[in-house]
Amino acid sequence: MTESQIKSQIVNAVKEVHSKKPLAPSITNTVTIDFVANAQIAVGGSAAMVYLPDEGDFIAEAGSAVYINAGTMLPVYEQTLPRTAKRLFELKKNWVLDPVAIGIGSLRTKLLAGFKDYPPSIVRGNASEVIALAKLWEVDGSVSSNGPKGVDSVDSVKDAENAAKALAKYIYEKRGGAGGAVAVSGVEDLVTDGETVVYSKGGSHFMEKITGSGCSLGGVCAVYAGVTSPFIAALTATQIYNLAGKRAEARVNAPASFQTAFLDELYLASAEDAADNPFEVK
Repeated sequence: MTESQIKSQIVNAVKEVHSKKPLAPSITNTVTIDFVANAQIAVGGSAAMVYLPDEGDFIAEAGSAVYINAGTMLPVYEQTLPRTAKRLFELKKNWVLDPVAIGIGSLRTKLLAGFKDYPPSIVRGNASEVIALAKLWEVDGSVSSNGPKGVDSVDSVKDAENAAKALAKYIYEKRGGAGGAVAVSGVEDLVTDGETVVYSKGGSHFMEKITGSGCSLGGVCAVYAGVTSPFIAALTATQIYNLAGKRAEARVNAPASFQTAFLDELYLASAEDAADNPFEVK
């Protein structure tokens, strides 16, 4: 896929979201739930946050795409998460997984391992989380890592490139060629469908100073996954995030005001703005 083709599809995705306002429900962690919903709404989507098993069934049916974030585990999630993932897989609907804090606790590990049978369309995580998920799923391309350290990465985005490509290829095959993508967040963000690899530039150092920049990115990936392919959805979300982060940082000098400015910039970004944010196709 050429740079011009990618830009054209990003423009179309942003315009489709503004036009259709797709519902992208979430089962997400309680720490960042407000930020996730506000980011989804800022880019033009619609948000709904649930946690019960029958609610998972409902959002699988009703949502254009769904976001599942493993950040805070509740006992009921032992029922909700696999049941929702299975139903989404059966319906052939796009959904996004953020394997936050992979490796902490037996329930989280069990649930994340189980998603291998009903994989998401998009995995969004930091480098260490992506490497750890590839290792847990036993896909080729996983590499040695000592992370993540809680929710923080100890690996570089480049370190995770092979694991990301391997995960994306596995998702593509398991979902019957319906597409798959992995987005790895870091100083420069990587997005791949298993073949094409794109590095997106921009963002802000303030993103590390607020809670939920990565979690909300996963939610925004789900918004775009409601209108376009997994790869373009993940890349569009990443592009608009890096653009908004860069613009917000230019306006403020502290984290709290950055978060507000960042949501404003997500709202103000045009389709062409998102497409024109610098990126490199490998």
